Amino acid sequence: MNAKPFASGLSENAVLITRVADSQWHALDDDLVVGRGHAQHRPDGRLFVSIDAWHDATFDRLAEAMLAELPAPLYTVVDEADVELTAGWRRTGFTIRRREWEYVVPTDPRVTGLEDVLPPSGVTIVPAGQADERLLRAVDRAIRDEVEATVGWEAMPAEVVPRPEGDTIVDPSRYTVAAAPDHYLGLIRVAPVYRPRIGLVAVRADEQRRGIARALLAHALGTLHRSGFAAAWTEVHESNQAASALFESIGARPMGSTLELVR
Repeated sequence: MNAKPFASGLSENAVLITRVADSQWHALDDDLVVGRGHAQHRPDGRLFVSIDAWHDATFDRLAEAMLAELPAPLYTVVDEADVELTAGWRRTGFTIRRREWEYVVPTDPRVTGLEDVLPPSGVTIVPAGQADERLLRAVDRAIRDEVEATVGWEAMPAEVVPRPEGDTIVDPSRYTVAAAPDHYLGLIRVAPVYRPRIGLVAVRADEQRRGIARALLAHALGTLHRSGFAAAWTEVHESNQAASALFESIGARPMGSTLELVR
């Protein structure tokens, strides 16, 4: 597409903002790229923006150009420890929408205290890769409907995994489930990358407080430990006190926080 220059400032050395593609902007100072902006639609349809700039003034000019051309609402995610970046987005009118705590979760059962944890009577743990896909999708849909009818899915960890429209199970092999004889009661999703991520732990509302979530964690973390991983990580929405208490009870440590901002 044709570049769309956006000059900001009155000095002779004003940084030139150029839209170099549908979703990319460059800040140029005498033909040197001194900042970049990017916009991307997440799977849920929301539009997220990011800016990487050397100076506050360049950040502000990139933001000004991008906000003038992109439809609202716009979202961005920042590490809360990055005070300068957070302040930059706040200057442009973004406000905090949600905060998630990032936890490092030990896998050693001698550390987690999950060594002797078993599922409750009548419940079995189906290892990752062995779940019946039809029953897996059914329990995932039921849990999502229950969450949406109560606290709302926004209280759950932000999910950015690409998926086909309406499909919330991207890779069934990542799910370990708690099973009754004819249906599933809960699930845990673990992405086994270089630093394993627990993306979701959830149990049907009428099956909670029976120890199913702890049994799922015991199995998943034990499997990671036997595979040589000393720790996993996860995110918990700041309002989800039950999830925070569960992870902290097995030795998980908060290591930082992430902010989602909206304008």
